[in-house]
Amino acid sequence: MSVLGDIKGPRDLDSLSPLQLKQLCDEIRASLVTSVAKTGGHLGPNLGVVETTVAIHRVFDSPTDAVIFDTGHQSYVHKMLTGRSDLSSLRQKDGLAGYPQRSESVHDIVESSHASSSLSWADGIAKAFKLTGQKDRYVVAVIGDGALTGGMAWEALNNISDDNDRKLVIVVNDNGRSYAPTIGGLARYLNDVRTAKNYRRLYKLSKKVFYKMGLLGRLFYSAARGAGKGLLSTFAPQGMFPNLDIKYIGPVDGHDLAAMEQALRQAKKYGSPVIVHAITQKGHGFDPAMLNEDDQFHAVGQIDPKTGESLDESTAQTWTAAFGDEILKIAKTRNDVVGITGAMLIPVGLDKFAKEFPDRVFDVGIAEQHAVTSAAGMAFGGLHPVVAVYATFMNRAFDQVLMDVALHKAGVTFVLDRAGVTGPDGASHHGMWDLSVLQVVPGIQIAAPRDADTLREELNEAVAVHDAPTVLRFSKGSVGTAIKAIKRTADGVDVLSEAPSKDVLILCVGSMATVGLNVAELLAAQGIGATVIDPRWVVPVAKSVIEMAAQHRLVVTIEDGIKVGGIGTRVRQDMRAAQVDTALTEVGLPDEFLEHATRNQIMERVGLTAQSISRDIVAQVVGSRIPHAKPLAEMDEVKKPL
Repeated sequence: MSVLGDIKGPRDLDSLSPLQLKQLCDEIRASLVTSVAKTGGHLGPNLGVVETTVAIHRVFDSPTDAVIFDTGHQSYVHKMLTGRSDLSSLRQKDGLAGYPQRSESVHDIVESSHASSSLSWADGIAKAFKLTGQKDRYVVAVIGDGALTGGMAWEALNNISDDNDRKLVIVVNDNGRSYAPTIGGLARYLNDVRTAKNYRRLYKLSKKVFYKMGLLGRLFYSAARGAGKGLLSTFAPQGMFPNLDIKYIGPVDGHDLAAMEQALRQAKKYGSPVIVHAITQKGHGFDPAMLNEDDQFHAVGQIDPKTGESLDESTAQTWTAAFGDEILKIAKTRNDVVGITGAMLIPVGLDKFAKEFPDRVFDVGIAEQHAVTSAAGMAFGGLHPVVAVYATFMNRAFDQVLMDVALHKAGVTFVLDRAGVTGPDGASHHGMWDLSVLQVVPGIQIAAPRDADTLREELNEAVAVHDAPTVLRFSKGSVGTAIKAIKRTADGVDVLSEAPSKDVLILCVGSMATVGLNVAELLAAQGIGATVIDPRWVVPVAKSVIEMAAQHRLVVTIEDGIKVGGIGTRVRQDMRAAQVDTALTEVGLPDEFLEHATRNQIMERVGLTAQSISRDIVAQVVGSRIPHAKPLAEMDEVKKPL
């Protein structure tokens, strides 16, 4: 009989026997592997927190007790225990989100999937419970996967330790990793705790070695691990952070359900802030993940649930790979170029650079603010730093870009991966704010390549700038085919296509060039001539863009960032300053938090498709500024695929 199938909420766990709980954990792991193998998602982190999450929901009473997951990508088990055991729709349109989401369940509290914020949330909620007389409610914050490398977590710890009259439990999920192995002094300290004398006896023999021995090796490892469990409970160092005056329990084997329950119940009795230090392994229970040295299946696409092999047969080059190859070429010719990232060496494409020049690439952990200001310091010292992060995470370091880099005219290049609509990861992962946010920085220069060739070209141009911040932003996924320009203006603007009649000027930002060209073809079928341009550097606006705008009857800007304060707004302002009165239409993303779905599904919903854009253009110009255009009704006959 299935145990998981009978779990509709956390209180269904209360009556389960130890044997049933063991079966439940096994069923959860099996379900995670089979489901995520089909949908893609964060597999390794969730396999690592099965017993820990079950223990939390056994000891605490969610949603009366607030349970917060830092980053949130390790919340799949939490979803399964709170009435959402069917993960078949995970990260798909109208399906379960890949992170906690309030609209799904009262058990989900914090939706943002940006790391290191859980302790500040917990601090605030615990203060609110105290001041409003809700003294019977606990707050549980689960932080790990490198999130303690973020400065915000330390700011929160400083405040949490200042008030001991609150029921706040911090579960440190210590798996030694973020996306990849966690770095820095904190990581070394936790490793010292994790490998101290008594604890080291339990894990002194490498799990990897045993697992490579097959079934016999796994059985031997399990027996050795079981024999050493008692050692874990007898080892109790002074604390994880002895100078912060926060009670400490651990380290505890995070895969030992009984031990985790005992530790959490002890923490609950304190009635004041306490840290429970749980030692876990990312990918636990799934051999392919545990044997993967790169990221232990942190995030996967569709995979074979038995072997872990990727089912993605695409051989197309990705934007990330194109950047990674080019930055390595640059590094070989310029000794002053260095790389910086925040716990995402492989995802942003700096791994090849790091392998070739390990002393010139710095992984600072989940600390984007530190990364940017440190880069300003490196620039002052004679280096040219290239800071590579996801576009969504650049938001976290805006003040540092403004005041530490731009104000000091530091030559720092920011490479923003996953810009625009990213898809299944949802609202907090869409890289849709960078164009609006960053273009207000004085002196900044922003490039948006349309293909791999322009990415390489613009990256080289960016690192040649020594007295201002430069930005290179590109999309998620494959680069696509190269788009050749028919000519380039003196100030670097590429003309991709033009028609004899100068009716519409279409300005495309980065990967939207393909959409712009399709729009031009659809307009041509309606008798409307369109010129399509790629500015390459979208900020500042090139003089030739304004000159071409003056020669056309309508200007249309297409960008995969929000329209509010976007590139279209910038072009409009520069046109007005130059006294160019050509009408302008801005096409971009709405100022709302976008749902999780595929990129194409989202783009279609918000009207960022060639068919939708061309319809809007025809509706504006027919019978007015472009008298030779065909009637709007004939657009229904246009069947060109987007």
